[in-house]
Amino acid sequence: MKKLYTLTLLVLAIGATTLPAQAADDKAVVDAMEGYFEFVDYGGATIFPEQIPQDEWKKMFVIDARDKGQFDKGHIPGAVNIEWRQVLAKRNEIPKDKAVLIYCNQGTLSAQAGLALRLAGYENVRILQGGMSEWKAKGGFDAASRATGAPSHSGH
Repeated sequence: MKKLYTLTLLVLAIGATTLPAQAADDKAVVDAMEGYFEFVDYGGATIFPEQIPQDEWKKMFVIDARDKGQFDKGHIPGAVNIEWRQVLAKRNEIPKDKAVLIYCNQGTLSAQAGLALRLAGYENVRILQGGMSEWKAKGGFDAASRATGAPSHSGH
């Protein structure tokens, strides 16, 4: 019984020594998020499909944040599949020197991934509002020309 008591105290002591470091890490995260929320304007990280002229699509790095199965069933042409949970782990694959657009089905998971990337210093990231379903519903690459009544360009 004494060994179990000693072992329990040892585990608790080791665990307690990591608490201040964990609290400091949490404070850094909270401070970063607080700074981000004070800086960003309402909707500042989101963009609607109709706000992207067709010619701009080929200039962007587009991330499909859904899982591989959904990506394989259909995605925005030219998109790279990086599942939303993996964006930070794979951030070295994401450029900082060009526009980055991230989407999922509806915009919820890509919003989380986009926030994480923006907190990691990617100020060039935009989240496609409404995701893949909104992109399809508004005309895909032709969404901007449909919204303005301008003639669309041929293909993408």
